[in-house]
Amino acid sequence: MRRRLLTVVVVALAALVVPASALPHDQPETQQSRWVMADWMLDTFFVFAGIAAIAFIAMWKTGHFQELDKVAEIPLYIEEEDYYTPEWALDEEEWE
Repeated sequence: MRRRLLTVVVVALAALVVPASALPHDQPETQQSRWVMADWMLDTFFVFAGIAAIAFIAMWKTGHFQELDKVAEIPLYIEEEDYYTPEWALDEEEWE
């Protein structure tokens, strides 16, 4: 069992590493090749932004964003220690 797991891990790592080693020397050096990464990043941004917009509209249409004011009040009722306000800001002398 352990030997099979080790074999699977080695094969998986080899499958991930071997193709990646071929990429650096195959890249063309032209004026347009400088924009390949920017194009890829822009395309990815638009794809994920489109998916997020569709998911948002679907959630909105199914009613997941109704009565958000009432839901937002719930955390205000939880008493917690104030970790963010420094001690000097709590002194009454500062405010007089």
